[in-house]
Parts: sequence; C-alpha cells; structure tokens
Amino acid sequence: MHVVRPAQSSDVAALEALAAVTTPGVHTVPRTREKIAASVARSIASFAAQVDIPSEESYLFVLENQATGAIVGSAAIHASAGSNGTYFSFRNDVIQQVSRDLNISHSVHALTLCSELTGYSQLSGFHMRERHGAAVEAALLSRARLLFAVLAPQRFSERFFVPLAGMTDDAGHSPFWDALGRKFFKMDFLEAERIIGGARNRTLIVELMPHYPVYVPLLPGDAQAVMGQIHPDGELAFKLLTEEGFEADDYVDIFDGGPILQAHKNALRTFASTVVRRVADAKPGRGSADHLRYAIAARNEQHFRAITLDCAPLENSDTVSLPATARDALQVAAGDSVICVRI
Repeated sequence: MHVVRPAQSSDVAALEALAAVTTPGVHTVPRTREKIAASVARSIASFAAQVDIPSEESYLFVLENQATGAIVGSAAIHASAGSNGTYFSFRNDVIQQVSRDLNISHSVHALTLCSELTGYSQLSGFHMRERHGAAVEAALLSRARLLFAVLAPQRFSERFFVPLAGMTDDAGHSPFWDALGRKFFKMDFLEAERIIGGARNRTLIVELMPHYPVYVPLLPGDAQAVMGQIHPDGELAFKLLTEEGFEADDYVDIFDGGPILQAHKNALRTFASTVVRRVADAKPGRGSADHLRYAIAARNEQHFRAITLDCAPLENSDTVSLPATARDALQVAAGDSVICVRI
C-alpha cells in the first residue's frame, strides 16, 4: 500500500535522491538539498498555519511505500500563484485583420504577455520515481492535492492551473526559448530557469519580456511546432489532469512554450464527486467483483493522509469499510469520517 502525506523534515534526504533522477523536463522540482529543505520547511509552516485567505502557503506532499518506507514520488500545490508579485504567462490570442480596400480578412495567432493566472492556486512539482506500471499510485499522488483542497477550501482559490514542461532536448535547449526569450534575456534556457527560479513572477519578466503581442507566424518553424507541446516526462501528468477536468489551449509558458492547464474547481471531478463517509471495520474475506477503486483521505488538515482502496460502491452507503491496514495508513478509527472519490 502507498500513502500520500505531507513532507516532513526527515524526508529531505529521500527527496534529494528523488530529485537526482529527474530529467530536464521537470523544472518545478527543487534539486539541491538547500532548496529542498527550504521547500519542506515552508510546507510544514503552511500546514500548521491557520488560513482564512490563500496567500504564500505552499504544500508539499510525498508518496510513500508503506512496506519499505521509501519515498517514490512528490507533488506540490501553491495556495496563490504570484502571492509575492505577479505570475506571468503568454495568452493565446487571435487577432482579426481586415482590409476592405483589398477585400482581405484573416486571423493571426498571437501571444500576449498577461498576468491573468495571478491568484489562482497552482499545482506543480509532480514527479514519480517510476512512471511505468504505477498508474494507480500516480493517480493517487496527483489527486491527493485536490482532495486536500476539498478538505480545506479556505486555503485555496476557486480556480487552479498547472504548467507542464514544454519541449526541450537532452541538453536542456528549448526551441521556443531560443526563438523568443533568449532574444530579450541574452542567456540560455536553463540559466534563465535558474535565475528566475521557476517562479514566473519576478520583475525581470516585466522589464525584459515583450509587452506587445508576439505574432506567432513570425517565429521560426521549430518554435511554432513546440508551442503547447508537452515534454515526454509530462505526458503522465497531462493524462491525469485532463481526465480530472483541466483544459489547455488558453495559455502557454513564457519560457519553453509548454501548455498551461486551468479550470474552475467546479469543473474538476474531485470537487464534483467527493463524498464524506464514516469508517467501518471491514469484514475479512468479503472481496467482490463489483468493487470500485477510490482515493480515500483522512479529514485532518495538519495530518492529511490519502490512500487508494478497492471497496463496494459508496454511492448508496453512508459508511466505507476499511481493513486494519487502511485504517492504520490513514490513522483513523471506526466511526471517524473520511472523504472519498472514484479514481
């Protein structure tokens, strides 16, 4: 059994080892021990904080193999993007151009620098040590962040977005960056990533990025080709997020042109379908072919924990039967309430 829980100080070494096996396609995972420790400390403080309005809080979750204690994945959710500034992205626009004298009318794809995602809650840092053969665990890790948002809605915005890594080669070069950002920043993509720190909200962006629409047909062909395309390492996350209800097409990342998925919480399956059920002791040996798979989370903000479990359909029951191993993983007892959603 795997469990998703908040990261702890004792996880820093394991998170450092996990970060060491990430590829250049995952830009939102801190890689040095110092940055990882700072991220964990910030998360611990965020979970402990009493929050009425989302601000600078950032929540880091880990996926733990209960049998071995190994950390096999991590993911984060930030309460309010641009909480200490502004979050910038490129908005996909269509500019209509008409000449009555020539009787010509056509549409031009343009990118406009915007800050419309500022204040949205941001999912980031999704990473699994092993992607192949771990679909259930990946779904749990991705969805657990939203289950926490269901549990503590006051900590988050009503809108969410997720930037996914765009196309880069094995050396970390980005055709989109080379065609656009490099012209203004005069530095390589990975160097710019390091300086900006992945935050997308520094004044450097306002000072250096073009403020007028960028006409896409004027960009080189390879830059146009990768716009909105996902790095192979992001395909699993994209599949999970689109199944959840996130949509692309409106925004792309200002650095690598990767897609930015966004949605109102009411459009997301986790918010629309999560139910509250009371824990009951599972009777041994009562497995059934009609069992369904659920993500189940304890209703405890400071000690949030989530697992997956195959159990009888919950739609017509006010209880969920949990075996002892599941109750121990969630740290709940019979009579406690949990939140559940189909995966």
